[in-house]
Amino acid sequence: MQQISFRAMGSTITIIVDSTDPTARSALTSARKIFLHHEQILSRFRPQSELSALNRVAEQGPRRVGRTLWQAVCHALRIARLSQGLVTPTVGAALIEAGYDRDFALLTVSNEIRLQRPVPIPSRQRVICDPSRRTITLPAGVQLDLGGSAKGWTAAIVARRLGKRFPTLVDAGGDIALSGPRRDGTPWPVEVADPRQPDTGIELLIVRRGGIATSGIDYRRWQYNGRWMHHVIDPRTGTPAQTDVLSATVIASSLPLAEMAAKMVVILGSDEGLRWLNARPDLAGLLVTTDGTVIRTATLTRCCWRPAVESAASLSYQR
Repeated sequence: MQQISFRAMGSTITIIVDSTDPTARSALTSARKIFLHHEQILSRFRPQSELSALNRVAEQGPRRVGRTLWQAVCHALRIARLSQGLVTPTVGAALIEAGYDRDFALLTVSNEIRLQRPVPIPSRQRVICDPSRRTITLPAGVQLDLGGSAKGWTAAIVARRLGKRFPTLVDAGGDIALSGPRRDGTPWPVEVADPRQPDTGIELLIVRRGGIATSGIDYRRWQYNGRWMHHVIDPRTGTPAQTDVLSATVIASSLPLAEMAAKMVVILGSDEGLRWLNARPDLAGLLVTTDGTVIRTATLTRCCWRPAVESAASLSYQR
């Protein structure tokens, strides 16, 4: 095993290749450059990023963009369509209104956060993309946030590229892309952490390829007048989602799909979210609710190192 770890896109990124090939080190270094390059282009917290420049010209007509931003926005809009608008990049203004207007490391130490009012979330269909000219037109008031979408999209790209040469695992702040099985054909072991006790595992997954994503209200959050706020915006209200799901972990055929599904479950809540997952046998999920209950889908057993006796049922764990 060879690996590299670094900070990018607001997270710790770890890339592991299962190879003793000496050229793997330079491949890992190149993969790091991809993450850093995408961050420079796609971060809404960098005034000089291409995304920030695009957001500043909302209502000013079409703007030609670079290939990376074009692909990232098209990807995010595709996810918005697949999620029926529940996971959309058009929540930028709502995040700013809720106080998430700077890098999270700075947000947690700020005493100047002010919550104003709910922000109507524009439909993804109001963002006009012209592939022949590679232009994007934002309507008035629309601010795009690519956030986790760009991170997962980048992780999947890196895993696919490195995976052509080496079995690869890309861990982007807990969201994991897998190129395929390890060198000996065995699956990768991935532990799901307890959101209330991060040093404690709830389940050990064994996954050969695809993606594993966790979304929740337990990590990127801040206080306003004694009330906890978080970054998962419900487009139906324009405010942080009112949910009983503390965290949701989903396994899917790709990391972007897993990430979309995990965020949808958080927004929908445990009852509706579990129904949505159960209607899709190609997905497997594990939910932790705000009262400490762990819920597993029946499909999760195929991904567990030791299938839980309580599969498809609820159980409680001790803090």
